[in-house]
Amino acid sequence: MGAVTDDEVIRKRLLIDGDGAGDDRRINLLVKSFIKWCNSGSQEEGYTQYQRMLSTLSQCEFSMGKTLLVYDMNLREMENYEKIYKDIENNIEAAHEKIAECKKQILQAKRIRKNRQEYDALAKVIQHHPDRHETLKQLEALGKELQHLSHIKENVEDKLELRRKQFHVLLSTIHELQQTLESKFFLVYKGILLIFTVGFISSKP
Repeated sequence: MGAVTDDEVIRKRLLIDGDGAGDDRRINLLVKSFIKWCNSGSQEEGYTQYQRMLSTLSQCEFSMGKTLLVYDMNLREMENYEKIYKDIENNIEAAHEKIAECKKQILQAKRIRKNRQEYDALAKVIQHHPDRHETLKQLEALGKELQHLSHIKENVEDKLELRRKQFHVLLSTIHELQQTLESKFFLVYKGILLIFTVGFISSKP
């Protein structure tokens, strides 16, 4: 009757252990082997139980080593995630700097537009000037200036459009990285929680 009870206890422990290393079962087997070794009636039986205990201890040591390797791997993963987080922070800071630069370029474009409007108004005034020759010369100069300003405006607008696209791609990349990190961090956290749970169950008498 007592043996049946022990088997039921071992079965329940195995169900609790799930996909773990089975340390709880090995410890129970080690305890049972130790009891049988203490109560062995012959030297041959005692030697057999002794060998079983050594085998079980070896399995426990192997399982512990594997668990430590997994733990070290998780630590390295955490360090890698911290590095990725720092990279994301640097990317965000760089994005803020690019936004500030884009704002400066927008202000420059507004100034160019204002200057162009002022030149247009001045050209209208010059058209009513009595000296036609001087007026034509001024208009020609203004035309060149306007053309130059138009090129500058087009270049600024092209740069602004490029910065907007780059910033959009950067934000999309940051968002994807954050989602990936959150997903991987959850898996690592779940793995660590499972290891601690197995360790807690294994430590129970």
